[in-house]
Amino acid sequence: MSVVQVKNLQRRLDNLSCEAIQELDRACGHELWRNLGFDAFDGLEDAERRARANYYYGQLQTVNELLEALG
Repeated sequence: MSVVQVKNLQRRLDNLSCEAIQELDRACGHELWRNLGFDAFDGLEDAERRARANYYYGQLQTVNELLEALG
Protein backbone atom coordinates (compact mmCIF):
# COMPACT_ATOMS: atom_id res chain seq x y z
CA MET A 1 0.00 0.00 0.00
CA SER A 2 1.45 3.36 -0.99
CA VAL A 3 1.94 6.26 1.42
CA VAL A 4 -0.87 8.17 -0.31
CA GLN A 5 -3.26 5.24 0.09
CA VAL A 6 -2.39 4.91 3.78
CA LYS A 7 -2.96 8.63 4.35
CA ASN A 8 -6.32 8.48 2.55
CA LEU A 9 -7.33 5.46 4.61
CA GLN A 10 -6.33 7.21 7.82
CA ARG A 11 -8.37 10.26 6.79
CA ARG A 12 -11.43 8.11 6.07
CA LEU A 13 -11.04 6.28 9.35
CA ASP A 14 -10.75 9.61 11.16
CA ASN A 15 -14.02 10.72 9.53
CA LEU A 16 -15.71 7.50 10.68
CA SER A 17 -14.35 8.04 14.17
CA CYS A 18 -15.73 11.60 14.30
CA GLU A 19 -19.12 10.38 13.09
CA ALA A 20 -19.21 7.62 15.71
CA ILE A 21 -18.27 10.02 18.52
CA GLN A 22 -20.97 12.50 17.50
CA GLU A 23 -23.60 9.78 17.29
CA LEU A 24 -22.58 8.33 20.65
CA ASP A 25 -22.84 11.77 22.26
CA ARG A 26 -26.29 12.16 20.69
CA ALA A 27 -27.50 8.68 21.67
CA CYS A 28 -26.29 8.96 25.26
CA GLY A 29 -27.12 12.62 25.72
CA HIS A 30 -23.76 13.22 27.39
CA GLU A 31 -20.04 12.49 27.04
CA LEU A 32 -19.70 10.19 30.05
CA TRP A 33 -19.49 7.17 27.77
CA ARG A 34 -15.94 8.31 26.89
CA ASN A 35 -14.84 7.47 30.43
CA LEU A 36 -17.20 4.57 31.12
CA GLY A 37 -17.04 2.87 27.73
CA PHE A 38 -19.54 0.17 26.86
CA ASP A 39 -21.04 0.16 30.38
CA ALA A 40 -22.53 3.63 29.80
CA PHE A 41 -25.03 2.20 27.31
CA ASP A 42 -26.58 -0.27 29.75
CA GLY A 43 -28.37 2.59 31.49
CA LEU A 44 -30.18 3.76 28.36
CA GLU A 45 -33.85 2.94 28.72
CA ASP A 46 -34.76 3.50 25.06
CA ALA A 47 -33.91 0.31 23.16
CA GLU A 48 -33.41 2.19 19.89
CA ARG A 49 -30.91 4.60 21.44
CA ARG A 50 -29.13 1.70 23.14
CA ALA A 51 -28.90 -0.18 19.83
CA ARG A 52 -27.61 2.91 18.02
CA ALA A 53 -25.03 3.50 20.76
CA ASN A 54 -23.87 -0.12 20.58
CA TYR A 55 -23.55 0.09 16.78
CA TYR A 56 -21.48 3.27 16.84
CA TYR A 57 -19.36 2.08 19.75
CA GLY A 58 -18.51 -1.02 17.72
CA GLN A 59 -17.68 1.20 14.74
CA LEU A 60 -15.43 3.35 16.92
CA GLN A 61 -13.63 0.30 18.34
CA THR A 62 -13.05 -1.08 14.84
CA VAL A 63 -11.69 2.25 13.61
CA ASN A 64 -9.35 2.48 16.60
CA GLU A 65 -8.05 -1.05 16.01
CA LEU A 66 -7.42 -0.32 12.33
CA LEU A 67 -5.64 2.96 13.10
CA GLU A 68 -3.50 1.17 15.67
CA ALA A 69 -2.58 -1.53 13.15
CA LEU A 70 -1.60 1.13 10.60
CA GLY A 71 0.68 2.72 13.15
